[in-house]
Amino acid sequence: MKNWIKAAALGAALLSQPVLAEERELLNTSYDIARELFADYNEHFKAHWQAKTGETVAIKQSHAGSSKQAQAILQGLRADVVTFNQVTDIDILHERGNLIPADWSERLPNASSPYYSTMAFLVREGNPKNIQNWDDLIRDDVALVMPNPKTSGNGRYTYLAALGYAQKVFGGDQEKIDQFLAKLLRQVKVFDTGGRGATTTFVERGIGDVLLTFESEILNLADSHKGAYQAVTPKVSFLAEFPVTWLESNNERNGTTDLAKAYLEELYSEASQRLLAGYNYRVHNDVVKAETADRFPEVELLPIQAITGSWQKAMDEHFASGGKLDQLQRR
Repeated sequence: MKNWIKAAALGAALLSQPVLAEERELLNTSYDIARELFADYNEHFKAHWQAKTGETVAIKQSHAGSSKQAQAILQGLRADVVTFNQVTDIDILHERGNLIPADWSERLPNASSPYYSTMAFLVREGNPKNIQNWDDLIRDDVALVMPNPKTSGNGRYTYLAALGYAQKVFGGDQEKIDQFLAKLLRQVKVFDTGGRGATTTFVERGIGDVLLTFESEILNLADSHKGAYQAVTPKVSFLAEFPVTWLESNNERNGTTDLAKAYLEELYSEASQRLLAGYNYRVHNDVVKAETADRFPEVELLPIQAITGSWQKAMDEHFASGGKLDQLQRR
């Protein structure tokens, strides 16, 4: 009897204790090569959020090719925010899943792209093949590594950058443009599914003479492997924007609406822009741009409108099954 009374008293005491709120959790679903960037940014944001609100939060990351990430979300991955590298991979979250509004890109500055980059080349020590521009990539003695445009926004940007260059060189001569692109694609020894896989193939497996990927990845690799590699940024390339948005339906279910918005808005702060520039991304903040001007060479950055007219036309005409990319690879 006494034991029962003691147990009841202990149970009552436990029930009377204040219930601690569970730590909220945010899932950022991102592109393949952004692991280190967002691991760093997450720590910055958690400190910012705690100082602002007193709340501690947990942030999880998911990384793969952005097109694969979009498909995973459509299939049920309950991401709170997406930080992708291509507009169309966010657009389909509205078109196929109604997870975001059609005007999602108008909710944050710079068309919801807090930073941007371009496409560049990583070559081996001393640049033994003397790679300077896009036309050097089609020589018979040059082996390329790049992400697959079918599965990677990174790969599509590279293809479109090469297309933009060919259009400037050959004007309206479509046959010469096609010949250039077909030759470049033939020189690719490995098409990896994502940007980080392409980096691994080039750096760790030692395959290829040139790695084609984002300038940010190229500069990070040149910085971290002093003397082993050299970055080459061509004078004409593609404007690679990195769009972000929150997913209302998932935010409501997860109880993260305020947190998700704040996580993306903070990317535009001066401190965050400085962090992004530290990972060799180009940013919009004027103060940080001035601080880092010597890091980024002057480049003519072609927007998608100058090359294909729109992202929708690019996807339909070049990357859809049976489109121009497939035709060129069969040549």
